[in-house]
Amino acid sequence: MAKYTVKRLLQSLLTVFIIVSIVFVLMRMLPTDYYFTEEQQMKYDEETKRDMLQAAGLLDPIPTQLFRFYRGLLRLDFGESRRIQTGVSVWSIVAGKFTISMRLGLIAMAISLAVGVILGVLQARQKDRLMDHVGTVYTVFVNSVPPLVSYSLVLAFGARILKLPSLYSNRNPGPSSILPIACLALTSIAHYALWTRRYMVDESTKDYIKLARIKGMSSQSIMVKHILKNAFVPLAQYIPASLLLTLGGSLLVERFFSVPGMGTLMTDAINRYDTNVVQGCVFLYASLGIIGVFLGDILMMILDPRIKLAGGGETR
Repeated sequence: MAKYTVKRLLQSLLTVFIIVSIVFVLMRMLPTDYYFTEEQQMKYDEETKRDMLQAAGLLDPIPTQLFRFYRGLLRLDFGESRRIQTGVSVWSIVAGKFTISMRLGLIAMAISLAVGVILGVLQARQKDRLMDHVGTVYTVFVNSVPPLVSYSLVLAFGARILKLPSLYSNRNPGPSSILPIACLALTSIAHYALWTRRYMVDESTKDYIKLARIKGMSSQSIMVKHILKNAFVPLAQYIPASLLLTLGGSLLVERFFSVPGMGTLMTDAINRYDTNVVQGCVFLYASLGIIGVFLGDILMMILDPRIKLAGGGETR
């Protein structure tokens, strides 16, 4: 266990290191004109622009800039924002936005897990009957319809019929968070329902379930004590990683509902070429993804003692 943890930790650090390095190099390959606003482009002459770029270290060779970036990365220092909030620490900006996105993401993940698993259980218990067909239609609809269309339907229903706020507001975060959370949970509910149904149907055909029926166990006991319990083990591996998927989905949801979170910050930083903020956001997303995969493996071991960690870092 300890050996596996150390090995996965080193692999995770290397993966994050590679990701942020690639993003850093790609951002530095952009034309230098992108580092200036339209007003600055018209106001400053070429010599002034060059002096500003030199002062910021953007004209140094890429290896020199990379070394300086790595030195700051060891201290988790991504510098200051150049365009979003000029002169403000990147972490100060990211921290405020991350709190909002994480709150919405955690609530959406909890709702999607509960609703998705319940829907999947109902589908498995009523296989090829009405509830199974309803769940299948929902899953196909969510996965086939473009997100903006499904978000528009949620907005129309929530704003016009339920009279909920159509845009997020810091002054009224509770009610104004309902529609963004609902949209964030839509896809995850479908995924949890799909995989719960699949795993439960697979478990129900195994020999030990047939033996339990022959012994006279009730269908309820078999469903809860055996089928659902064993079907949840592979599903649990994806729970931590699903948080990243939820936060990734917030890129569009936050734009759609004007939520001042990580999604809005990321897109603004890219559009305005605030490279330091982009690198801070990428580092955070990459770290969450790696942590999610690692926690998924650990959660599977806790739920099923039969699963051991193989020497290659995989579960068996």
